Amino acid sequence: MPASQFTESDFEFKPVTISIWDDFVSLFTEPGIQNGCWCMYWRLRRADCQHSYGEGNKQAFKAVLESDQVPSILAYHQGRPVGWCAIAPRRDTSVLDRSPTLKRVDDQPVWSITCFFISKPYRRQGMTELLIQAALDYARQHGAQIVEAYPLRTEITKLLPYERYMGIQSTFERLGFQVVVERSPRRPVMRLYI
Repeated sequence: MPASQFTESDFEFKPVTISIWDDFVSLFTEPGIQNGCWCMYWRLRRADCQHSYGEGNKQAFKAVLESDQVPSILAYHQGRPVGWCAIAPRRDTSVLDRSPTLKRVDDQPVWSITCFFISKPYRRQGMTELLIQAALDYARQHGAQIVEAYPLRTEITKLLPYERYMGIQSTFERLGFQVVVERSPRRPVMRLYI
Protein backbone atom coordinates (compact mmCIF):
# COMPACT_ATOMS: atom_id res chain seq x y z
CA MET A 1 0.00 0.00 0.00
CA PRO A 2 1.36 3.44 -0.88
CA ALA A 3 2.14 5.67 2.07
CA SER A 4 -0.77 8.05 2.42
CA GLN A 5 0.04 11.72 2.73
CA PHE A 6 -3.58 12.47 3.56
CA THR A 7 -6.04 11.68 6.31
CA GLU A 8 -9.80 11.99 6.35
CA SER A 9 -9.52 15.34 8.14
CA ASP A 10 -7.72 16.81 5.10
CA PHE A 11 -10.90 16.47 3.04
CA GLU A 12 -14.51 17.47 2.98
CA PHE A 13 -16.92 14.90 1.52
CA LYS A 14 -20.25 15.91 0.01
CA PRO A 15 -23.09 13.92 -1.54
CA VAL A 16 -23.38 14.91 -5.20
CA THR A 17 -26.57 16.86 -5.79
CA ILE A 18 -27.59 19.37 -8.43
CA SER A 19 -26.43 22.17 -6.09
CA ILE A 20 -22.78 21.17 -6.66
CA TRP A 21 -23.12 20.40 -10.37
CA ASP A 22 -20.36 22.86 -11.30
CA ASP A 23 -17.91 21.15 -8.93
CA PHE A 24 -18.74 17.76 -10.39
CA VAL A 25 -18.24 19.10 -13.93
CA SER A 26 -14.93 20.66 -12.90
CA LEU A 27 -13.59 17.28 -11.76
CA PHE A 28 -15.04 15.27 -14.64
CA THR A 29 -13.64 17.54 -17.35
CA GLU A 30 -10.10 16.62 -16.35
CA PRO A 31 -8.44 14.45 -19.04
CA GLY A 32 -9.60 10.83 -18.91
CA ILE A 33 -12.33 8.42 -19.89
CA GLN A 34 -14.68 9.77 -17.21
CA ASN A 35 -15.38 12.88 -19.29
CA GLY A 36 -17.09 10.73 -21.89
CA CYS A 37 -18.79 8.24 -19.60
CA TRP A 38 -19.94 10.74 -16.95
CA CYS A 39 -20.60 7.73 -14.71
CA MET A 40 -23.49 6.46 -16.83
CA TYR A 41 -21.85 3.11 -17.69
CA TRP A 42 -23.87 1.16 -15.10
CA ARG A 43 -27.01 3.29 -15.52
CA LEU A 44 -27.58 3.01 -19.30
CA ARG A 45 -27.64 0.03 -21.64
CA ARG A 46 -24.24 -0.31 -23.35
CA ALA A 47 -25.48 0.85 -26.75
CA ASP A 48 -27.14 3.91 -25.21
CA CYS A 49 -24.05 4.78 -23.15
CA GLN A 50 -21.79 4.50 -26.19
CA HIS A 51 -24.21 6.44 -28.41
CA SER A 52 -24.42 9.23 -25.81
CA TYR A 53 -20.69 9.23 -25.04
CA GLY A 54 -19.63 12.75 -24.08
CA GLU A 55 -22.26 15.47 -23.93
CA GLY A 56 -25.21 13.07 -24.04
CA ASN A 57 -24.01 11.16 -20.99
CA LYS A 58 -23.23 14.43 -19.23
CA GLN A 59 -26.81 15.60 -19.71
CA ALA A 60 -28.16 12.17 -18.69
CA PHE A 61 -26.18 12.39 -15.45
CA LYS A 62 -27.48 15.91 -14.85
CA ALA A 63 -31.02 14.53 -15.25
CA VAL A 64 -30.25 11.95 -12.53
CA LEU A 65 -29.33 14.78 -10.17
CA GLU A 66 -32.37 16.82 -11.18
CA SER A 67 -34.55 13.84 -10.21
CA ASP A 68 -33.17 14.20 -6.65
CA GLN A 69 -31.15 10.98 -6.77
CA VAL A 70 -27.78 11.14 -5.04
CA PRO A 71 -25.45 8.87 -7.04
CA SER A 72 -22.09 9.58 -5.45
CA ILE A 73 -19.74 11.31 -3.04
CA LEU A 74 -17.36 14.11 -4.01
CA ALA A 75 -14.14 14.76 -2.07
CA TYR A 76 -12.77 18.30 -1.71
CA HIS A 77 -9.27 19.35 -0.74
CA GLN A 78 -8.83 23.01 0.13
CA GLY A 79 -12.14 23.80 -1.56
CA ARG A 80 -11.30 22.00 -4.82
CA PRO A 81 -13.10 18.80 -5.97
CA VAL A 82 -10.44 16.08 -6.23
CA GLY A 83 -12.13 12.68 -5.94
CA TRP A 84 -15.32 10.81 -6.70
CA CYS A 85 -16.96 7.58 -5.58
CA ALA A 86 -20.22 6.32 -7.04
CA ILE A 87 -22.43 4.89 -4.27
CA ALA A 88 -26.16 4.29 -4.60
CA PRO A 89 -28.80 1.64 -4.08
CA ARG A 90 -28.12 -1.15 -6.56
CA ARG A 91 -31.54 -0.64 -8.19
CA ASP A 92 -30.22 2.70 -9.51
CA THR A 93 -27.46 0.90 -11.43
CA SER A 94 -29.61 -1.75 -13.06
CA VAL A 95 -27.13 -2.52 -15.84
CA LEU A 96 -25.12 -4.49 -13.26
CA ASP A 97 -27.77 -7.20 -13.61
CA ARG A 98 -27.00 -7.55 -17.33
CA SER A 99 -23.45 -8.61 -16.48
CA PRO A 100 -22.96 -12.37 -16.04
CA THR A 101 -20.12 -11.55 -13.61
CA LEU A 102 -21.89 -8.87 -11.55
CA LYS A 103 -25.53 -10.00 -11.59
CA ARG A 104 -27.37 -10.14 -8.27
CA VAL A 105 -26.16 -12.57 -5.63
CA ASP A 106 -29.56 -12.72 -3.90
CA ASP A 107 -32.66 -10.62 -3.31
CA GLN A 108 -31.32 -8.64 -0.37
CA PRO A 109 -31.40 -4.85 -0.78
CA VAL A 110 -27.84 -3.65 -1.29
CA TRP A 111 -26.04 -0.46 -2.11
CA SER A 112 -23.33 -0.58 -4.77
CA ILE A 113 -19.98 1.14 -5.14
CA THR A 114 -19.44 1.16 -8.90
CA CYS A 115 -16.63 3.54 -9.75
CA PHE A 116 -13.98 6.02 -8.69
CA PHE A 117 -12.23 8.95 -10.28
CA ILE A 118 -9.37 10.73 -8.56
CA SER A 119 -7.59 13.83 -9.80
CA LYS A 120 -4.08 12.89 -10.92
CA PRO A 121 -2.12 14.75 -8.18
CA TYR A 122 -4.09 12.82 -5.52
CA ARG A 123 -3.61 9.30 -6.83
CA ARG A 124 -1.58 6.59 -5.04
CA GLN A 125 -1.93 8.33 -1.69
CA GLY A 126 -4.77 6.39 -0.07
CA MET A 127 -7.55 8.50 -1.56
CA THR A 128 -9.63 5.52 -2.73
CA GLU A 129 -9.80 4.19 0.82
CA LEU A 130 -10.93 7.58 2.15
CA LEU A 131 -13.61 7.77 -0.55
CA ILE A 132 -14.88 4.29 0.34
CA GLN A 133 -15.10 5.25 4.02
CA ALA A 134 -17.05 8.41 3.14
CA ALA A 135 -19.34 6.41 0.85
CA LEU A 136 -19.97 3.86 3.60
CA ASP A 137 -20.80 6.65 6.06
CA TYR A 138 -23.29 8.12 3.58
CA ALA A 139 -24.90 4.74 2.83
CA ARG A 140 -25.14 3.91 6.55
CA GLN A 141 -26.84 7.26 7.27
CA HIS A 142 -29.41 6.41 4.60
CA GLY A 143 -30.29 2.97 5.89
CA ALA A 144 -27.95 0.68 3.96
CA GLN A 145 -27.27 -2.64 5.64
CA ILE A 146 -25.20 -4.24 2.88
CA VAL A 147 -22.75 -2.48 0.56
CA GLU A 148 -21.38 -4.30 -2.49
CA ALA A 149 -18.27 -3.61 -4.54
CA TYR A 150 -16.93 -5.12 -7.77
CA PRO A 151 -13.19 -4.44 -7.72
CA LEU A 152 -10.44 -5.78 -9.92
CA ARG A 153 -8.46 -8.64 -8.39
CA THR A 154 -5.32 -7.19 -6.86
CA GLU A 155 -3.01 -9.63 -8.66
CA ILE A 156 -3.98 -8.46 -12.14
CA THR A 157 -4.10 -4.69 -11.72
CA LYS A 158 -0.78 -4.32 -13.54
CA LEU A 159 -2.17 -6.29 -16.49
CA LEU A 160 -5.42 -4.35 -16.71
CA PRO A 161 -4.75 -0.85 -15.31
CA TYR A 162 -7.60 0.70 -17.31
CA GLU A 163 -10.11 -1.46 -15.39
CA ARG A 164 -9.20 -0.05 -11.97
CA TYR A 165 -12.11 2.37 -12.10
CA MET A 166 -14.10 0.03 -9.80
CA GLY A 167 -11.27 -0.18 -7.28
CA ILE A 168 -8.87 -2.94 -6.26
CA GLN A 169 -9.76 -5.96 -4.15
CA SER A 170 -7.06 -5.42 -1.51
CA THR A 171 -8.33 -1.89 -0.77
CA PHE A 172 -11.81 -3.21 -0.03
CA GLU A 173 -10.40 -6.10 2.02
CA ARG A 174 -8.58 -3.63 4.28
CA LEU A 175 -11.94 -2.02 5.03
CA GLY A 176 -13.65 -5.30 5.91
CA PHE A 177 -15.29 -6.29 2.62
CA GLN A 178 -15.38 -10.01 1.88
CA VAL A 179 -15.76 -11.92 -1.37
CA VAL A 180 -19.24 -13.45 -1.64
CA VAL A 181 -19.17 -14.65 -5.27
CA GLU A 182 -16.42 -15.15 -7.84
CA ARG A 183 -17.91 -15.66 -11.28
CA SER A 184 -14.80 -14.35 -13.00
CA PRO A 185 -11.07 -14.68 -12.33
CA ARG A 186 -10.79 -10.90 -12.75
CA ARG A 187 -13.57 -9.35 -10.71
CA PRO A 188 -15.24 -10.74 -7.55
CA VAL A 189 -18.43 -9.50 -5.93
CA MET A 190 -17.58 -8.27 -2.43
CA ARG A 191 -19.82 -7.24 0.43
CA LEU A 192 -19.62 -5.38 3.70
CA TYR A 193 -22.43 -6.03 6.17
CA ILE A 194 -23.07 -2.86 8.15
